[in-house]
Amino acid sequence: MSFFTDLAHQYIDGEWRPGKGSWDIIDFNPFNGEKLASIPVATAEEVDQAYRAAERAQQAWAETNPYARRTVLEKALKIVEEREPEIAEAIVAELGGTHLKAGFELHLAKEFLREAIQLALRPAGQILPSPTDGKENRVYRVPVGVVGVISPFNFPFLLSLKSVAPALALGNAVVLKPHQNTPICGGTLLAKVFEDAGLPAGLLNVVVTDIAEIGDTLLEHPVPQVISFTGSDKVGRHVATVCAANLKRVVLELGGNSALIVLDDADVEYAVDAAVFSRYVHQGQVCMAANRILVDRAVEAEFTERFVAKVASLTVGDPADPATQIGPLINSSQAESISRLVDETVESGATALLHGRADGNLVSPSVLTGLPADSPVLQQEIFGPVALIVPFDGEDEAVRIANDTPYGLSGAVHTGNIERGVRVGQRIHTGMIHINDGTVHDEPIVPFGGEKSSGLGRLNGESMVEAFTTQKWISVQHGRSQFPF
Repeated sequence: MSFFTDLAHQYIDGEWRPGKGSWDIIDFNPFNGEKLASIPVATAEEVDQAYRAAERAQQAWAETNPYARRTVLEKALKIVEEREPEIAEAIVAELGGTHLKAGFELHLAKEFLREAIQLALRPAGQILPSPTDGKENRVYRVPVGVVGVISPFNFPFLLSLKSVAPALALGNAVVLKPHQNTPICGGTLLAKVFEDAGLPAGLLNVVVTDIAEIGDTLLEHPVPQVISFTGSDKVGRHVATVCAANLKRVVLELGGNSALIVLDDADVEYAVDAAVFSRYVHQGQVCMAANRILVDRAVEAEFTERFVAKVASLTVGDPADPATQIGPLINSSQAESISRLVDETVESGATALLHGRADGNLVSPSVLTGLPADSPVLQQEIFGPVALIVPFDGEDEAVRIANDTPYGLSGAVHTGNIERGVRVGQRIHTGMIHINDGTVHDEPIVPFGGEKSSGLGRLNGESMVEAFTTQKWISVQHGRSQFPF
């Protein structure tokens, strides 16, 4: 596909070029195994070149009138809107996203671009009083300089754009490393959009590479002041450790093990719809997915019957078919891991109401219940189409079970009494929770992030200003200070 081969390059200092590494990252269609592109990896030297280019370009960009910066982002939004069908096809091909998923991702991407346009004008300084006569304290909001962005494979276009666009709007330069499985949608596609929007060379650099080639160069390099990482908590801990040793700030958006709670007064039919979407959207490869579905025993039988029937009706197949609701997992390793997890959980005592099977990278949905309280699967993130139904007796037990996890990203509570739902939600140790809705939500101006092993910091809205700018104090003495010697 020419779309992919045209973008199968490194993008450094405004130039499209092959990587200098001795091996290639192969970009495959996860559904049919078609080779989409072959990209020679970037070396540590090229990562250095990307960061140095960003460093050179950033100062002039920071001094550029924010209205001019805003214009570039407005053009980027227009380009995304014009090329939306082409980008949607790329999402279907590169990551096995269904048409529904591609539309969902692109809708959010455009919303976040619109917010980034506004962010260019958002930073505001302060003048603060001083106990010293004649002194004026000015506090400026200034760009951090260069931001390193590491993005995941599940929503690659959105989650790369989500950090890249605000960082640029606020006067920074960026070096982006997309996931190896989605180097185009998560990386060079963004470079092309911003290049065509008129972004000056050097401000956005994309390096397609792997830790096997560059080690921790991306994190340890002296130029970037902030690293924005989205991915697993295991890798996130490593990122945090390396950045702390190098005195760099981090924004970490990590995994989840979210609970969707169905209380005894819930609208069961509606709760089923929310739970099925929250668990199976994009094959369950979503950090906010409802891993655990907690159901009050008073409605357990009705909920379970309806839930299993709806899940069994989902269409599994080619993501290019608009009728498909469950497409492939990102690669064979993930497909094998999910199949093995289901088998092991059933062998350890769980009951499979639906036992999904793998056909290549396609894995049909599983629904498990009757899990032993100490089942390891209850404690981990499941990045695949597997739902766990866990019964409970009353609110207190629901809260205890929901909190019995090292994660705290999202969640939901279904109830006929909204304020009851809010009270339960306040007791859940999570960064986000939704009453009478699904667990998978993201909005441009609402703080997004998790607690515990689900991350550090927040993104979106004013949180972007906190993440990608810093404060500088300049005092002015209009009179004369008195010194003791």
